[in-house]
Amino acid sequence: MSTFRRRRGERGASAVEFALVVPILLTFLLGTVELGLYMKDYVSMSSSARAGARAASAAADAGPGTCEASSNPPPCTPASAPALAQAAADTMQTAGMAMNSQDIDWVMIYSANDKGYPGSNGSTAIPTTCPAKCVKYVWDANLSGGKFRYSSGSWTSSTVNACLNDASRESVGVILQARHAWMSGLVGGLMGGDKTMTERTVMQFEPLEQDRCKPGTPNAHS
Repeated sequence: MSTFRRRRGERGASAVEFALVVPILLTFLLGTVELGLYMKDYVSMSSSARAGARAASAAADAGPGTCEASSNPPPCTPASAPALAQAAADTMQTAGMAMNSQDIDWVMIYSANDKGYPGSNGSTAIPTTCPAKCVKYVWDANLSGGKFRYSSGSWTSSTVNACLNDASRESVGVILQARHAWMSGLVGGLMGGDKTMTERTVMQFEPLEQDRCKPGTPNAHS
C-alpha cells in the first residue's frame, strides 16, 4: 500500500511540475518566434530604406516631380517636390518588402542636416510632419495593388547641391516608419501593443559635372 501511495504521489508531483513548466516553455517558444518575425521586419525595412536612398542619391538632376495624365496614372508627385523623392519611393515599392505593406506608416525623403536627420542643423529628432526640404509618402493600398503616394512636404529640386569636393554638398536621407504587429496576444500585452519601428539611411548625392552641379553654375540642373 505504501508503494502504491508513493507512486501515486510521484505521478501527482510530476503532473504539477509539468503544469508549472509548460507555460514557461510556451512563453519561451512564442518569444523566440516573435523575435524572429521582428528581426525579419527590421531587416526588410533596413534593406528597403537603403534601396530608396541609393535611388535618390543617383537622381540629383532628375528635376521636379511630374503628374502624368492617363487612364491609369502612376502616383503623382507635384512640381514643388523633387522627382528624386518619387524615384526613392518607387524603388522601395518595386524592390519589395517582406513585411505587410499595411503596417507601413510613412516614408520621408529629405535633405539631411549635419546629423543626418530632417530639419535644421543640430536636430536629431525624427518628426512626424515634414520640415523644409522634405517630402512624405504614405502607402495607398487602392493604387493598383498598393503604391507609395505623395502625402505632404516640398523641396525645390533646383536647390540640390551635388558638387564634388564642395563643403555644402548635400546628402539625402530616407526614413521609413512601420508598425510590427505581434502574432501573440500574450507577447503583445507584455510589450504594450504593436511596436513602432523606424529605419533611417543617409547617402551623399552622387556628384554631377561642375558646370551643372548646383544653382549658380553655368548649366545648373533643374
